[in-house]
Amino acid sequence: MAEVAAKQNNSESFEQKLWKTADKLRKNIDAAEYKHIVLGLIFLKYISDAFEELHQKLLAGEGDYAGGDPEDRHEYSAENVFFVPVEARWPSLQAQAKQPDIGKTVDLAMEAIEKENANRLKGILPKVYGQQKLDQKALGGLIDLIGSITLGDAEAQAQDILGRVYEYFLGQFALAEGKKGGQFYTPESIVRLLVEILEPYNGRVFDPCCGSGGMFVQSEKFVKNHQGRLDDISIYGQESNETTYKLCRMNLAIRGIDGSNIKWNPEGSFLNDAHKDLKADFVIANPPFNDSDWGGELLRNDGRWLDKDLVPPVGNANFAWVSHFIYHLAPTGSAGFVLSNGSLSSNTSGEGDIRKALVLKDLVDCIVMLPTQLFYNTGIPACLWFLSRYKNGNKNRDRHGEVLFIDASELGYMVNRSSRTFTEAEISKIADTYHEWKKSGGSYCDIKGFCKSASIAEIEKHNFVLTPGRYVGIPDEVEDGVSFEEKMSELTMALGEQMREGQLLDEEIKQQLFKVGFIVSDELVDF
Repeated sequence: MAEVAAKQNNSESFEQKLWKTADKLRKNIDAAEYKHIVLGLIFLKYISDAFEELHQKLLAGEGDYAGGDPEDRHEYSAENVFFVPVEARWPSLQAQAKQPDIGKTVDLAMEAIEKENANRLKGILPKVYGQQKLDQKALGGLIDLIGSITLGDAEAQAQDILGRVYEYFLGQFALAEGKKGGQFYTPESIVRLLVEILEPYNGRVFDPCCGSGGMFVQSEKFVKNHQGRLDDISIYGQESNETTYKLCRMNLAIRGIDGSNIKWNPEGSFLNDAHKDLKADFVIANPPFNDSDWGGELLRNDGRWLDKDLVPPVGNANFAWVSHFIYHLAPTGSAGFVLSNGSLSSNTSGEGDIRKALVLKDLVDCIVMLPTQLFYNTGIPACLWFLSRYKNGNKNRDRHGEVLFIDASELGYMVNRSSRTFTEAEISKIADTYHEWKKSGGSYCDIKGFCKSASIAEIEKHNFVLTPGRYVGIPDEVEDGVSFEEKMSELTMALGEQMREGQLLDEEIKQQLFKVGFIVSDELVDF
């Protein structure tokens, strides 16, 4: 509970205060549009801060910077800093924040930055600030607000102030947008859980429905937190929504992550696979739930469904995503992804047969049941699937012919009236259970009501339904040391007291009714 309290206290930090002020300036603009306005300015402030810090060092011309030209873009690219032309630098923009045409000025600044950094930012930045419906006075107030925090200098980067603000704002916009918000954002605790279980230390990480890039960001954080080398992993992604794709590229750029292998096309991953030849070491994804309009009729004989047992039904994309993930896995690859709970038990359109084939081919590694209210965009109950191509030998313990089931449906705490999240301890509990199960000589043991390692024969008895509750069972009640007789004595005493209170209340009601001319009879009425 201490961790929950600490998290709730943290939510009252400067990120929340900043959000509340920024949201007040939104006025009549939809959250879906406003997020690009706010996040674009946050991006601009960040790269301007980082530029300005290096610019000052070049102006001073000391040590390693002696003889450097402060206006030479190559000086900045050498240190992985975006070059910002004079007219686009934050002090220049903030000085004009009260001007009635500040929106046009910001749009021109975005264009200038893209031009100077075309190889990394071409076509990515928003140019939406000059639109007539955007209150220019409110925009000026937003510029002043964002100008009050330092985002991009070395000290701010060390504290990850930008990451904290950006992540918080992404979550709040997803919450404000409701169902539409889920198109670009997966809540951090779910992404954290996926990444902590998969442990993408090195290799190719792929998300074919990447949204704003949260899976990649968490993968990079994981490597950093475990003292790994960031250049040991490379990321690949695809997104069909152009504005979300731009959001992803910005999200990666502000963290110095190479986004050149993130691709956009309007057809999407099924109809126009942008990474046809990719074999990834890790697939991490949160695909749309139960999508019926995915182009299945056009893809009945697609090369990705080479295995006839895994040909997906045309009316629901859930298992099309599963087959797509498997197609893109390297021979020793593993995948972790979110699906609706229906994928665990549905027999519609042959889904039960596909699930059976996945189990018999020993591809299913682990299933985690999630609690409700984790997602901003849907009330559909969800679960995590983990698939592995290397269970036999497993790089550590041989779990051939077994599936780990974890029921986490009772975990998490409510952040507000509508949203739940996991604590750090809960993420660790789930991930550690999985890793102990995998580890040679690990301390894993089944825990009734929480986890169970089931054989294929056991799963077959349940007709290949993969709902964790069927396997983990119901937790035993914790003994409190009080005997049955004592408990019954306490309960009957309490019941007697409640009955006496009820009689007194009945008499009081009769008396009050008698005062106004009504009599309640004690005789039984025969119907």
